[in-house]
Amino acid sequence: MKQGIHPESYRFVVFKDMSNGHTFLSRSTANTKETIQWEDGNEYPLVKLEISNTSHPFYTGKNMLVDTAGRIDKFKKRYAKKA
Repeated sequence: MKQGIHPESYRFVVFKDMSNGHTFLSRSTANTKETIQWEDGNEYPLVKLEISNTSHPFYTGKNMLVDTAGRIDKFKKRYAKKA
């Protein structure tokens, strides 16, 4: 590996999947202003994810619709009249 190109400021961070509420603790350099209290009683920075391996259809084997802005309903309303 090249020297001097990798960050030195790794720290423990909690990642939270917002589509299903799954959380996990990992090391990262991601910047965040929010914090959360973890199961061990310590407080860690919180990074919110829209999708992770626990909710992505490729990893779960389920076809799940993640609709955060009502786009699917909007599409169905628009084209319901033509069908």
